[in-house]
Amino acid sequence: MKNLKVTTGIILVAFLALSAMSCKNETKKENDTIIAEVAQNLTTISFGVRGNCGMCKKNIEKAANAVDGVTNAVWDVEKKKIDVIYNNTKTNEMAIHNAVAMSGYDTEKVSGNTEAYNGLPGCCQYDHEMEMNQMK
Repeated sequence: MKNLKVTTGIILVAFLALSAMSCKNETKKENDTIIAEVAQNLTTISFGVRGNCGMCKKNIEKAANAVDGVTNAVWDVEKKKIDVIYNNTKTNEMAIHNAVAMSGYDTEKVSGNTEAYNGLPGCCQYDHEMEMNQMK
């Protein structure tokens, strides 16, 4: 009788362990599927944005990152170029251009908002003829 209880206990523990492993594998498969779907919807773009300094960098990146669906935006001060990663099911390239322009900065496709530009600090008031998206 004692051996039957021990054997039953061992079988129960083994069953629970196998069940837990099975659930873990199913969860991993579900997570892998979700990650693949999200990665499939990510788009990377680069475009020119006029600006001068570190404060411009902060403002430009803040404007781009505020767009719902943008996961990362980095502006290169020297190249006058922003690299953006976004979820294409939540936003599009023009929405990002428009957001940056509304903060006062010209992009390759949209002129900066004049009122916002005039409100920028003097160091951020760039030359409107400046080259953008330079390949240095």
